[in-house]
Amino acid sequence: MEMNQETALRLFEEGAFFILLDVTVGTEFGIDYNSWQVGEKFKGVKMIPEGVHFVSYNSVSRKHKEAAPKLGFFHYFHSKEVLVRRWDKQLESISEDVIEGEELANFESSLKDLDRFLGPYPYDNYKKWKSLTNHITESLMTRLEPASGRISSATELVRDGEEKVCYTVGDLPKSMKEAEGRLPKMVAVAGTEIRFVTLPTRAYPEGASPADITKYSMDKSFVLEELLSAHYAENHMDLLGELQFAFVCFMVGQVFDAFEHWKKLVHLLCSCDEALGRHEDLYSAFISTMHFQLREIPEDFFVDIVSCNNFLTTTLQVFFYNLANSDAASRQLKKRGNQFKDHLTKIFRWDFETEQDDDAPVVVQLGET
Repeated sequence: MEMNQETALRLFEEGAFFILLDVTVGTEFGIDYNSWQVGEKFKGVKMIPEGVHFVSYNSVSRKHKEAAPKLGFFHYFHSKEVLVRRWDKQLESISEDVIEGEELANFESSLKDLDRFLGPYPYDNYKKWKSLTNHITESLMTRLEPASGRISSATELVRDGEEKVCYTVGDLPKSMKEAEGRLPKMVAVAGTEIRFVTLPTRAYPEGASPADITKYSMDKSFVLEELLSAHYAENHMDLLGELQFAFVCFMVGQVFDAFEHWKKLVHLLCSCDEALGRHEDLYSAFISTMHFQLREIPEDFFVDIVSCNNFLTTTLQVFFYNLANSDAASRQLKKRGNQFKDHLTKIFRWDFETEQDDDAPVVVQLGET
């Protein structure tokens, strides 16, 4: 999407500003899907479109040319907003101190003087970014981001303070298993975890008959309904927002735990039958969300190097099978799903027709759901 003069003028007048002071030259700085190495004159980004954005950065060792783990944060930029942060040279990170009040007002009144030090938001990639984040609302972003407000590609760990020592210090372990059991139990530093929802552990209704237990062991619609009512009762599309949030965190923020959560949500949505009829709008939007996400993923990204199984082809095969054979899904949703399947077959040459075991597609289990 190229920026014409009219769009440039509108963004200049209505766009937001992110001012970053004192950042070390050579630092890798990024916003959304774009990143650069900072030069001497860099002081931030201007003309940022209103909405959710992800700011990321890595300090880079001048001596060894090695980058530190990526850090970042989400921020919902409002029209004409001016966000000012400082670089902490000692921590090699953006300071958590908030610049506000009179100091912020001074920056707001001197934007013209700062203009030549601010890079324009790379609007060419904005359409792609918007398609990957259109379901992330400001309230959902606030709910999901870590309490610390910072997302790190490297999990920050500390020793579990509640861990009990069950051996005499000085005694040698009698086996490898015992030695491994003595290793300290590490947990994430409080406030650093992304606050993803926990999927329900019960797969069927309380008091279910043996027939229903069998049914819901295959059809995950009960789990989906429980998840929607517990966390997304006001807006079911927020589930797709969380899916997008996880996708950005692992594709841009390089957070492995977000990748695992993304897979669990995709697996759940693809493993439902009854829900296809109850939530047509959700599933229609899910197909669009997956369409745009898969455009950003290398073809062999999900291939297990041991089994050579592709998570996506296996999981989407279940989805397409359920959709094609569903009595609940509408004709329009089935058509949309079939078009998506044909598109993936053409682009990636993925085979969704060959059944993998016995007479039906295999459902890939990703932990308890």
